[in-house]
Amino acid sequence: MGRSGGGGGRPWVQSSNSRWRYLNPSYYLNRPKRLALLLIAFVVVTFVVWDRQTASTADHLHQETNARVQEAAHEELNYTGELLSATSFRQLVDQMLLAKAYVIIAKEYDNLKLAWEFSSHIRTCQRLLSKAAVRGQSITEVEARPLVSGLASLINKAQDAHYDIATKLVTLRNHAQALEERAVAATVQSVYLARVASGAVPKNQYCLTVRLMVDWFNKPALKQQVDDLRNSPRLVDNSLYHFCIFSENVLASSAVVNSTVSNADHPQQLVFHIITSESNYHAMQVWFLSNDFKGSTIEVQKLEDFHWMNSSYFPVRNSENESDSKFSNPKYIPLLDHLKFYIPDIHPSLEKVIYLDEDVIVQKDLTPLFSLDLHGNVNGAVETCLEGFHRYHRYLNFSNPIISSQFDPQACGWAFGMNVFDLIAWKKANVTSRYRYWMEQNIDQTLWKKETLPVGLLTFNGLTEPLDRRWHVLGLGHDLGLDDRLIESAAVLHYDGYMKPWLELAYERYKPQWDRYVNLRHPYLIRCNSMEAK
Repeated sequence: MGRSGGGGGRPWVQSSNSRWRYLNPSYYLNRPKRLALLLIAFVVVTFVVWDRQTASTADHLHQETNARVQEAAHEELNYTGELLSATSFRQLVDQMLLAKAYVIIAKEYDNLKLAWEFSSHIRTCQRLLSKAAVRGQSITEVEARPLVSGLASLINKAQDAHYDIATKLVTLRNHAQALEERAVAATVQSVYLARVASGAVPKNQYCLTVRLMVDWFNKPALKQQVDDLRNSPRLVDNSLYHFCIFSENVLASSAVVNSTVSNADHPQQLVFHIITSESNYHAMQVWFLSNDFKGSTIEVQKLEDFHWMNSSYFPVRNSENESDSKFSNPKYIPLLDHLKFYIPDIHPSLEKVIYLDEDVIVQKDLTPLFSLDLHGNVNGAVETCLEGFHRYHRYLNFSNPIISSQFDPQACGWAFGMNVFDLIAWKKANVTSRYRYWMEQNIDQTLWKKETLPVGLLTFNGLTEPLDRRWHVLGLGHDLGLDDRLIESAAVLHYDGYMKPWLELAYERYKPQWDRYVNLRHPYLIRCNSMEAK
């Protein structure tokens, strides 16, 4: 059966949902910085309050007492009267705010006795306000006068200690700067640790790879199956639907394939081309030969078998030498990530393919994408410029004339992860040569950092057809605020970010969508999970 169908379907609701933002770890990582900004605002407010009340405290106290006595019949005071009243809620709160500022200043100057006196008065004020709230009655003059007078006396004492406004501002500004520096350091550290964690191999997955490799060497019949598959005409049949996956993760690749075939109308017409590294090659072969994927064809190859590829095919300055590792060098990018730019060289007989990242889950039939009109473009992708920071200036260095002279900083970015590639148009546009040109221009990494999306934006610039957002929803690896309806209706869910679904640090909210396509009762996984539990 040939390709048919279109990109129709039910309307997909798109809306924003912010109720999850308080569960986002980045929200709490940024709290020190927010506290620093709030502290600066607090200082400005408290000094205005201080100026307002220090002119003539004794005279005001007498006038305020008379005003409160006249209110016995519960006549309502105007705002100014209430603000100046010694028994008003606002007056006590203002005094407390000012006292809290002086606690910080006194501690900064090692005047712990004065800081303790301020703290003691603050606690007394808090108890009085709580008591008044519980009984539902106003604070009386007898209750309020000692507190207001005591706090006024302490404020005068602080002034005598030369805690002038300029000194306070400098001190609190230093506090704010220190908090901001700590916040930046914590953010950098958390990002680095998250990067390390996302690249680490969980113990149970390492166990799975080892057991699969053992079976490869213990079951010679598997080698014959691999040899037979290499000669299968289905691998080059353009009437079938071809998917490319580049991955070193057995379980993640299996979830991608399983979710794709589970939601396809005709899974037996699907062909998957998986490329991995030599260290994972045998494990991948055993897994996909030993499991049923609804009659689809799955080819596994290793990067090292492409002898025609050499260092010249990946013009990247190898800063990661023998002494560097994937985890010590945060700019490490596996060569597998760059293979997507060589798909026509790897599969010269194919005309159209869908590229899938290892961290996606498919929820709809993707075969209609093969008949989608790309209008002569090479790359069909979902745009990501709903927010300004996903435009070209977010990824590229526009201070460099090589970039600024050829590209619009406000041009819309798009996503790798689920891409439709027309390989006939690719060859006509000589896209791979464009990729190599830009990689050579960035040999010193002055145009962008070492990742593949920026060079993709340059390589496919003017050659990308925007797809409906429903085809590819991103953010499940870093954004807890995604709308449930958007997730439910998406064709492809992308766990981009550090919170990968196969890691312990994954968001629990998005785990079920991935777990649905992983057979946790598989004998291999049961044995490895039980070993990890021990």
